[in-house]
Amino acid sequence: MTHVLLVRLAAPLQSWGAASRFAAHRDTHSRPTKSAVIGLCAAALGRDRTDPVDDLAALVFGVRADHPGTPVRDYHSVGAGKYPLRPRDVITDHRRAAAVAKSMEAAEGPGFGHHELAGWYGAPKKIAADPVSGALVSGELSRTALITERWYLSDAAFVVGLQHGDRALLEEIAYALEHPKQLLWLGRKSCPPSGTLAAEIMPGTIAEAFAAKRLLPGPEGPDTSGRRPWAWLQAPSGARGASPVNDQPVSFDPARRAHATRWETRTRVTIAPNATEWDIIP
Repeated sequence: MTHVLLVRLAAPLQSWGAASRFAAHRDTHSRPTKSAVIGLCAAALGRDRTDPVDDLAALVFGVRADHPGTPVRDYHSVGAGKYPLRPRDVITDHRRAAAVAKSMEAAEGPGFGHHELAGWYGAPKKIAADPVSGALVSGELSRTALITERWYLSDAAFVVGLQHGDRALLEEIAYALEHPKQLLWLGRKSCPPSGTLAAEIMPGTIAEAFAAKRLLPGPEGPDTSGRRPWAWLQAPSGARGASPVNDQPVSFDPARRAHATRWETRTRVTIAPNATEWDIIP
């Protein structure tokens, strides 16, 4: 027999990047990815990024979009301003000391804390070891603005199902989600989850669990509209009507991060008349 742990993912903002890591345009998927949710569970359990995740990756994954949310765009700009010179700016980088020497000599009054450097504030780029000091320094003294376009889902609420034959593993994950050993976020560090994450563990399949649980309450309270939300369910490879998704986690190790392909189907969920209510902190 299999069991399903239901996980509530809700917050003012969520962002589930699928293909824009460290890019200027940082998108969000329309729903949580399996890789992100497995990473969330691994963090809650206190695992390091270099630790194996085979046991968690073996979980069958599904997600129900109770409240899909509204896409919002954030125009984000970092750097390209100017700031007063500090001693560490010249101590840690001999190239800066040489570049600022003449202007410091010509400056009147105190230098540090008053002498402003234009274009020296911003995100460092082209990081490499300096041949003189051996320290990691930016390959560009002058730093231009780092501009990104970031997308989020506003006021979204999803129900994730994690299916496995080992109920003890699901119980361990459920406890960890409510007592995490590391900080948790919904896709990005600026998106902490709100309220309860781990719900109940139900016998059966994800499809059965989704049908047996009412929709999550929305901003205006319980949803009694009788809507049939969309759900995406992990399926066997090549199953009829299934589509490939490249978010099956293989390794979270920064030096060899890897994902594989899995398959999923999309379906409408009809909530059963006797479906149980949520007993959670929203």
